[in-house]
Amino acid sequence: MLDLAPPSGPRAQDTRRHAARRAHAAPEEPAERPRLAVLIPAHNEADRIGAAIDGLRDQTRRPDLVVVVCDNCTDDTAEIAVAHGAQVFHTQGNTHKKAGALNQAIAWMLPHLDDRDLLLVQDADTVLDPWFAETALSTFNRKVGAVGGVFYGEEGGGFLGLLQRMEFHRYAWELERTGGKAQVLTGTGTMFRARVLREVRAARRAGVIGGGTSYYSLASLTEDDEMTKAVKTLGYRAMSPAGCAVVTEVMPSLGKLWHQRLRWQRGALENLRDYGWTKVTARYFMQQFLMGFGALSFLIYLTYMATFTTLYGWPGLSPFWTAIGLIFVVEKTVSVRRAGPKAVLVAALMVPEMLYDLFQHAVYFTSLWGLVRRSEEKWVAT
Repeated sequence: MLDLAPPSGPRAQDTRRHAARRAHAAPEEPAERPRLAVLIPAHNEADRIGAAIDGLRDQTRRPDLVVVVCDNCTDDTAEIAVAHGAQVFHTQGNTHKKAGALNQAIAWMLPHLDDRDLLLVQDADTVLDPWFAETALSTFNRKVGAVGGVFYGEEGGGFLGLLQRMEFHRYAWELERTGGKAQVLTGTGTMFRARVLREVRAARRAGVIGGGTSYYSLASLTEDDEMTKAVKTLGYRAMSPAGCAVVTEVMPSLGKLWHQRLRWQRGALENLRDYGWTKVTARYFMQQFLMGFGALSFLIYLTYMATFTTLYGWPGLSPFWTAIGLIFVVEKTVSVRRAGPKAVLVAALMVPEMLYDLFQHAVYFTSLWGLVRRSEEKWVAT
């Protein structure tokens, strides 16, 4: 059992009485099984932190230690975390958002972990499936360095929330088809070998990979995407098995969704620019190219159809393109069938998702244009 005392400091005094004595840096005897510690970075997450901690308590393989990383919190996040049985770590002088908070907490915790021990990083707005920890533990081997979650959207958010849940279900379907090979070690929930995190920091300090001299990159808008590339660059596999499901929030408005996706997309492009063309990044470059090609082709098709219809009237139905369209609809509906009948109906109608795709294409081209212009994209809390 891990038992760490939170660091000293004026903001740590309120929760110090709830923490046990500090564990030794090295255990006296090797553990029979790897220990599992959890870090939950949180900035003013009083409304959600309790559910996140309760989800960890409900795990079939319970963590040995849960630590909420309070980063410049001004609400009751720390008090609620302690009430739900977690320890609290207060960051000191952090100006680097989530990545900076995690770097401080990992640097504090990692000396107490053996190389074979595991560290789970989970968002405060996420609840893990009860089988998450057990499934992730069983996925690790010498070649697997990290195991990420398969994220699903929480209920609510109206029609926009439904579209996001459909998108997440479709991503999970694609992961399942590829045998659980992770494209991104999602920040909603990812488990690392302690040894791998040490190797990531060593590689940054040696200049093998960029992003600073610590664990998570301080130069990336999307630290989870960059960490995926870092882990793979070191020769490890990243997996997202179906049993590692997590439920996370959906954006309630187009404005919030725009800022979230712009940060994701811009961060992914910047990470590729920084890493350059390698064996690891080649497929990511190809994915970005195909995404852009598909978006451009879709816009050209819509423009052509609108112009042709305006000048010459509706051209009628072509047997060939009708067949292609039916195949497209079948694929769209099958991939979201687990999201429920409403999702299947919306997918069959096509038009709502076409509009959602146009939104995503606008995000892509805006991100690409910003990258070309080298304009600054700031991290926006959602």
